Amino acid sequence: MSAAQRIAVIGSGISGMAAAHYLSQRHRVSLFEAGPRLGGHTATVDVELGGRSFAVDTGFIVFNDWTYPHFQRLLGALDVEAQPTEMSFSVHETDRDFEYNGHTLASLFAQRRNLVSPRFYRLLADILRFNRQAQRDLAEGRLDAATTLGDYLARGGYGDDFRDRYLLAMGAAIWSASSADLAAFPLTFFVRFFRNHGLLSLGRRPQWYTLRGGSRRYIPALTRPYRERIHLDCPVTAVRRDPEGVTLATPLGASRFDQVVLACHADQALALLADSSPAEREILGALPYRDNDVVLHTDTRLLPRRRRAWASWNYRLDGRGDQARAAVTYDMNRLQRLDAPETLCVTLNADDAIDPARVLGRYRYAHPQFTLAGLTAQARHAMISAPALRTHYCGAYWRYGFHEDGVWSALRVARALGCDEDDRVHAAPGRTEIPA
Repeated sequence: MSAAQRIAVIGSGISGMAAAHYLSQRHRVSLFEAGPRLGGHTATVDVELGGRSFAVDTGFIVFNDWTYPHFQRLLGALDVEAQPTEMSFSVHETDRDFEYNGHTLASLFAQRRNLVSPRFYRLLADILRFNRQAQRDLAEGRLDAATTLGDYLARGGYGDDFRDRYLLAMGAAIWSASSADLAAFPLTFFVRFFRNHGLLSLGRRPQWYTLRGGSRRYIPALTRPYRERIHLDCPVTAVRRDPEGVTLATPLGASRFDQVVLACHADQALALLADSSPAEREILGALPYRDNDVVLHTDTRLLPRRRRAWASWNYRLDGRGDQARAAVTYDMNRLQRLDAPETLCVTLNADDAIDPARVLGRYRYAHPQFTLAGLTAQARHAMISAPALRTHYCGAYWRYGFHEDGVWSALRVARALGCDEDDRVHAAPGRTEIPA
């Protein structure tokens, strides 16, 4: 497909911005964003403390040098500077005064009585056993594609502490989900992700990074090729396809395009389609999202009691129950290397525990939920996304739900629309190929 086309991209998260960037190399692209700003989960907030300004990320924060090859290559092409960060994880339960930080041996036993706790050593033994067994089962093809993580843990006889105070807590923090959501995760999906990110190894881990000056730093360079055709505060209210093209209903009126890229969430995309097919309703309906409340604040009571247990990511239990959304607090001074006079925190789903006087901002972000049905739906992407259909679905939810996956999805759309050669410029050699 060599002729230039008029392409509409709906949604300005990383998937939409990257898709528009790649497609602009051959096509005339217009980007539509319902809100007043670009970025989606790339949401940096300026905070004034002690007469100085700090750019604090409240959505997308970190990436690593193992599993973000497309995103890293894109940053390199855009000449955006990254900085290494510490990726540590703690769990604390205030009601029972239990806490640990797995980053170092000293922080692991930040609560000194765990040094003589048989229960804590059983937790550590289960961690070692799971890491060995899950990797072995994956390598030898023994993981059933129809099995959930919760079923696997039950069959393996893993203890409640390992399940609730380690594995499900960590997974819930990563995917901003509840423990019940994590227990229902597809087993192979979960184990592959943990293996690829070095989370089944105690020693060999990737280096994590943040963007110097906040994650929004990449947006101007990424959107430069099509910045004159960016429409903010311009919600698309309907998308209708016909044999000759696509019509978008917007505040600007009816706009005609040759192709449309729906780079919004699956449920949002489905709601926009005025002529959705049974396949679109079935596939997109199997890829749900859940809202998470986010608070930027300076209330360090949301961190573990013992300062030596403070980590980059701090998961809070406190008897919230399996159905409760993940309550996790990010130490942004640590993650973004901010020399702020107070500890800047970003907390998900625990706003009732935060001192209102310490709140700097409140936000809400939706995150994809992953299920066995959703995994099957991901594999059916080509049934609803193709040039012949004049429709393309793009988003991190088609893979693992993170920034790399948004870029990967954007490259898949770009290839479908004839940008193969330009894609190869941005492909990371060796580890990851251009998505098919």
